[in-house]
Amino acid sequence: MTDEQVLVDQSPPPSAPDPNPNPLIHPRRVSFEHGLLPIQKLAFTDPIQTLAPIKQKLADAASNNRVGSDAIAEALQISGDHARLVLETLGSVLHSEGDPLVRAKPEEVDSVGADLRDLVLFLYVQSYKKLTPRTHKDSAAVADVWPSTSAFDGYLSALSPIQANIRLSFAWCFERHALSCMYCTYAFGLVRSNSRRFMPSQADDEAHQLSYLQKHLANIISLIGEPVEGEGEESLVISMEAFEHLGFLVQFGDKGSDVSPLSQATPFFANSDPDMPAVPVPASQALDWLLQNIASALESITEGISGKENGPSNTSDQDDAMSDACAAPNKVAPSGRGPCLIEGVSKTSLVKQASDLRGRSVKVVNCHDSVIYLLAPLRYATVHGCSDTTIVLGAVGKALRVEHCERVHVIAASKRVCIANCRECVFFLGVNQRPLIVGDNHKLQVAPYNTYYSHLGEHMSEVGLESTINKWDKPLALGAVDPHDSLSHPAGVADAQAESAACVDPDQFVNFLIPNWFSGEDTGSTKDNPFPLPDPYMAAQQRNLKNLDETRRSLRETPLEENRKKELSSALHVYFKDWLYASGNIRQLYCLQGD
Repeated sequence: MTDEQVLVDQSPPPSAPDPNPNPLIHPRRVSFEHGLLPIQKLAFTDPIQTLAPIKQKLADAASNNRVGSDAIAEALQISGDHARLVLETLGSVLHSEGDPLVRAKPEEVDSVGADLRDLVLFLYVQSYKKLTPRTHKDSAAVADVWPSTSAFDGYLSALSPIQANIRLSFAWCFERHALSCMYCTYAFGLVRSNSRRFMPSQADDEAHQLSYLQKHLANIISLIGEPVEGEGEESLVISMEAFEHLGFLVQFGDKGSDVSPLSQATPFFANSDPDMPAVPVPASQALDWLLQNIASALESITEGISGKENGPSNTSDQDDAMSDACAAPNKVAPSGRGPCLIEGVSKTSLVKQASDLRGRSVKVVNCHDSVIYLLAPLRYATVHGCSDTTIVLGAVGKALRVEHCERVHVIAASKRVCIANCRECVFFLGVNQRPLIVGDNHKLQVAPYNTYYSHLGEHMSEVGLESTINKWDKPLALGAVDPHDSLSHPAGVADAQAESAACVDPDQFVNFLIPNWFSGEDTGSTKDNPFPLPDPYMAAQQRNLKNLDETRRSLRETPLEENRKKELSSALHVYFKDWLYASGNIRQLYCLQGD
């Protein structure tokens, strides 16, 4: 590791794209990426047939067209904790920053509730099936996914009893059919669920989401439309106010927070007099206009993908981004729209400042054996497919999702956190809502937040995080199987619960020091960890400091000859070096050397 680098990205932030006179419609990706809950009672196989009576129950219980957690629990027949989770998740992905649910304090969420139309749209998209992650073109790069020996060697000992029983039941079939049947494939997929996965490109994801909306839009509009008085249910109209709620699913423009109201992109609501309510339009007219725009967007995406496939490189945009990042790890894929992509960072350290990422979303994808510092206020963050890496996130105001990672340490201050399909990861959290744990996880640990940097306090204030609320030790485990993936699940597996996380032993808890690379610049006011440590962790730290002081005093007072002092110093140096490498803290030391 002598060639260790600390890459401080001081490139200017990406400039805003020129306004497009004919912008395309886009799906609101955060609704599909951060707004899906693996609760079996929300996995509607026929959403229109199921949601119509549920909507009526919710409407009957609504006050000022808003629905609280008690009414949600009753209508959906779910627990109070799950009803609260529905509201918190919806609030984290709502398109309207002015909605009362977005602005509600934690103690107000249950009573403030959700707008009925937003809630119905949120419940409908729980029927969405994600695009299956693609595998890498280079089979050698992922050879560990298909070992030559039995697929179950070395794995069953690490499984929970439920997982082991499921997988053992398929072991005999697997080794004889060689992945030729669905059950074998699924069993092996569970065993290796955390093997390296490659996220679909943004174009692939958008095409998949638009195709879903294209198929379901007629049903969706029928749920938020209103019948014309005296003309029956078949004559639906949609008001401008109701049409705006479709902004939960689609948008025009290039930046999620800067998009214009959806109605202003239409020929039938644009330039309406703000002092007079716009006349509702037939639901069929709104549907035809949306479908026409979706078809145009799909055509544009298809042409773009075809152009890449027929080009000389014959690689996808994500492959290009990854190869660029691997060749020069300080390069971050530029994106005028959507999240900033940090991909393929390996065996190095990368630093991004607030000026690079302020107000944006970020995705950290397939990074290995590295330390990544994203010291900025963020809206959303995703960590996908990383291993043996420490990732420090500044302040995430909406939601953080960590998925398909192995042996990763995540240090984050965030409104909410979702952990999915991870192994042997440790999460040091300052989190205002209960951490959500879903999917096939193994040996997860959680601990209180353990670091700070000079601008952390102002970044937390900017995105609305509360330092007095930290629910790091109250994880909520949901299903071990995600009903939103595209796999077929054998009967009974869907009822298994995800393995939860254990708390880090207070005696093993250590602070993480972020180097001050920018000491010559404007410094912030944060001088310490803004999240108070729980008593057992504070006591352990004080005990460790006391032990250290006593050890130092003992060494100073012990009479030793000069050669014995050198031997002792050499032995301590060797033990400390071994600990640095064994704990992974050696990379942090390299970062400090660059300070």
